[in-house]
Amino acid sequence: MASPAPLIAPRDGIVDEIRAAIGDAFLGSKDEVGEVSIDVRRDSIVEVCRTLRDRFEYQQLMEMAGVDYPGREERFEIVYHLLSLTRNHRLRLRVTTDEEKAVPSVTGLWPVAGWLEREIFDLYGVLFDGNDDLRRILTDYGFRGHPFRKDFPLTGYVEMRYSEEQKRVVYEPVRLAQDFRNFDFMSPWEGAEYILPGDEKGSPQAPGAPTPLTADEVKK
Repeated sequence: MASPAPLIAPRDGIVDEIRAAIGDAFLGSKDEVGEVSIDVRRDSIVEVCRTLRDRFEYQQLMEMAGVDYPGREERFEIVYHLLSLTRNHRLRLRVTTDEEKAVPSVTGLWPVAGWLEREIFDLYGVLFDGNDDLRRILTDYGFRGHPFRKDFPLTGYVEMRYSEEQKRVVYEPVRLAQDFRNFDFMSPWEGAEYILPGDEKGSPQAPGAPTPLTADEVKK
């Protein structure tokens, strides 16, 4: 196998062509490891996608994803993955937003975006203007918060269990059964500097140390 991943045919000059076609909506681009990413203005995303679909033959919206960068002024990045079947080429679009500014919905161009936008809304809390069915899709009813945000607690806010008394699933505030354990992330090849429980069995008995009783001796 020549490549560990499917190769994407290069499309020379595509970035310059798109920049000329979308004008001020173009903010920047990156071409690395054979993948082209283009940053566009949030309020122009629908027109940009329409141009890419109708003029540049990117017929399919394959995926949408969210990314959270808490240190940025607009912390959320919405990523659109487009595929051209006729040109065998993939393209990535990116827009930024925050907790309050809504991103225009592309459901009018690709109906499949309805579910994808709902996933981003559910996990990140990003709003989409024009999506008529913007409700949670992955988390449970009454879920509090958005679990893919970097500031969402690892334990969440509630835990779920089956109650034998009430004969149903109940939700309760999180109660940790034990403290978080401390991990040293040691290399398994280098080994620990301390003796783990049970390791003493693999080393010779120290001079003068008592020999443990055998099972037969314990029975006696």
